[in-house]
Amino acid sequence: MSGQRLGELAKLFELELRGDADFLINGVCTLLPGKADCISFLVGGSYRKQLADSRAGAIILSAVDANDWAGNALISKNPHADFARIGQLFDYTHQRAPASVHPTASIAEGAVVAASASIAAGVVIAEGAQIGDGCQIGPGCVIGANVTLGADSRLLANVTIYDRVTVGKRAHFQAGVVIGGRGFGLASTEEGWIEVPQLGSVRIGDDVEVGANSCIDRGAIDDTLVANGVKIDNLVQIGHNTIIGEHTAIAGCVGIAGSCTIGARCQIGGAAGILGHLN
Repeated sequence: MSGQRLGELAKLFELELRGDADFLINGVCTLLPGKADCISFLVGGSYRKQLADSRAGAIILSAVDANDWAGNALISKNPHADFARIGQLFDYTHQRAPASVHPTASIAEGAVVAASASIAAGVVIAEGAQIGDGCQIGPGCVIGANVTLGADSRLLANVTIYDRVTVGKRAHFQAGVVIGGRGFGLASTEEGWIEVPQLGSVRIGDDVEVGANSCIDRGAIDDTLVANGVKIDNLVQIGHNTIIGEHTAIAGCVGIAGSCTIGARCQIGGAAGILGHLN
């Protein structure tokens, strides 16, 4: 997007302005070296020593740290969060694609696709699927039968969503995500393994992000549940019938076995393993 006046940013995000309200911000930058026409942020700690050498045109920082910075500033109680909000204004990767359906897309007659959706090359949308307003479906994605995809959701390339999965509004699925694949259900016998039918599905709330090549399995009987605002990194495996509470964050390479219950606002670090049937 085009540049923003510093005063406009202060007003938009309800931040205190110190400096030139007419200063034009053209993007975001790191604290060091910084860019003369961009905005950075400071969360204190060891980064404070970088202030003196920063060439950033403006900095988002706390009132305490602002005493050590003579340049343009936006005063914030949570500089990192406000930097994220301002940065979204300059994020070209989140620009909405125009409404269209590529001629190579295959859409079943009984599917319902909003007129404002963007459907890329090679997409397959099965019978009974419902694609909400403003959705963006990237190349090679497969949407199964009776899937519901909420408004303004964004699927990058080669995402697969199996039958009967429900996804809320503003989902963001990176390339290679698989939602609703068969859960790893097996019964042991003397002769070997017997597959247990996986008859549930997956229900995902609003504002959920799933990173590249992560998988969320469908439930064996009841559904696997992912609540509003959950953020899942790349290469994460979530087993059948797992329940994940609101705004939990899960870093890369985590493996969660089936029938776990994870609460709200949990933080699970990279490569953690969680055994089945734990709370």
